Amino acid sequence: MLPMTIIGVLFFIMGFFTWLNGPLISFVKVAFTLDDINAFLVPFAFYVSYFVLALPAGAVLKRTGMKKGMVLGLFIMAIGAALFGEFVRSRIYPGALTGLFVIGAGLSLLQTASNPYISILGPIDSAAQRIAIMGICNKVAGALAPLAFGALVMTGIDAFLDQVAKITAGPARDALLNDFAARVFWPYMSLAGLLVVLAIWILMSSLPEIKPSGANSERSIGHRQGGIFSFPHLWLGVLCLFLYVGVEVMAGDAINTYGQGFGLPLRLTSHFTTYTMAAMLAGYLFGSVLIPRFISQQSYLALSAVLGVLFAIGAYVTHGYISVAFVAALGFANAMMWPAIFPLAIKGLGSHTELGSALLIMGIVGGALMPQVFVHLKQYINFQLAFLMVIVPCYLYIL
Repeated sequence: MLPMTIIGVLFFIMGFFTWLNGPLISFVKVAFTLDDINAFLVPFAFYVSYFVLALPAGAVLKRTGMKKGMVLGLFIMAIGAALFGEFVRSRIYPGALTGLFVIGAGLSLLQTASNPYISILGPIDSAAQRIAIMGICNKVAGALAPLAFGALVMTGIDAFLDQVAKITAGPARDALLNDFAARVFWPYMSLAGLLVVLAIWILMSSLPEIKPSGANSERSIGHRQGGIFSFPHLWLGVLCLFLYVGVEVMAGDAINTYGQGFGLPLRLTSHFTTYTMAAMLAGYLFGSVLIPRFISQQSYLALSAVLGVLFAIGAYVTHGYISVAFVAALGFANAMMWPAIFPLAIKGLGSHTELGSALLIMGIVGGALMPQVFVHLKQYINFQLAFLMVIVPCYLYIL
């Protein structure tokens, strides 16, 4: 029970920071007076760190073990949160992106340790059910994060924008924007302190260490010997996770920009990520009941991909709030994809489990690249068509 509780807390933390990116895109557009392309550097800086640092994270875990690796990841996240708060208060955008990159670095270590840990904590064939429970913790945090950010930072945003619009460039306008940017300082400093406390708690806890070479034996898949390239299901899984995270971030972070494409007010669109998270939460609850009792991990993954295609088409053929609702519904389709893909991809890796996990975590870079494709493409074609063209091929590969 203790390991599940601790890992559940970690998944909550991961979800809270990950799904702050959606409202942060809207925030930095105002605080730093950016266009969409530059504002979307927020998820880019955050997710590209997974690609850069996942393999080093795997090497670190080989030395530290999974428990100490999780603790180190939390400390790195705390440093990133403090950097982000300070650089945003100073309105230094490259510095703010650096803070997000460092947060992502800590998360890459946390993800590389916690996902295989929960996958091999019990039978691998029921791993999707355990990861679904972790996903509930993750998405509850994801639903709360935009609401908390909105209450602490984005209150009165439409009136503030009207006020800024009435003032021409100069000291008075800069002073207003400086005050707005400073709203994130204490929330992020508080988060940094919380992460340090959590790291110390886990370090002092009796969380057991698990050796992947024993718990996830190669014999379970009839594999005799060979290097990391002798596991084709791992490499198919890496590409699958790359595309999945891309569509997940599109549904969770890009939904705010998508809603603004219909002219919907910023005070409403900044909360749209919460609707996607609520749909994902429903998907996790549904999937955790069905898998593996009534349907296999593989079959549910295929069903989810079909739903993704149908909801994407629904978003394209409708408009306004109905179209946004279809985008939010993608959260339901996406919910059980990670829980199914990850254990299927690492099954039977044995002593290669840490490296295989690191390669899969590198696939999270899809969350950096897919939104960039969307935001550049929508400069030339209708934003709904751009959204459809980006995500439907991804769901078809997953299928």
